[in-house]
Amino acid sequence: MEKEMIILKALAHPLRLEIIKLLSDKQCLCVCKIQDYFDATQSNLSQHLKILKDAEILVSKKEGGWVYYSLKNHNLLDILNILKNS
Repeated sequence: MEKEMIILKALAHPLRLEIIKLLSDKQCLCVCKIQDYFDATQSNLSQHLKILKDAEILVSKKEGGWVYYSLKNHNLLDILNILKNS
């Protein structure tokens, strides 16, 4: 049950939900591209990405000096749609 609580807590922020929605439409994006979509500093955005990654909602890969993020499991989108429509 602890893993579920960590995931739900990570989802309990509007910006993190928006990041998930953005990444649902893209294969993967670097932090700088994600920042283009939001009015947030890179450090603030990186903190939110870390929370999502620690909750195992996102995965990251490093290529050179860039870190790219993507959704770990697209089934999460089904859960979000169920919550949205209930």
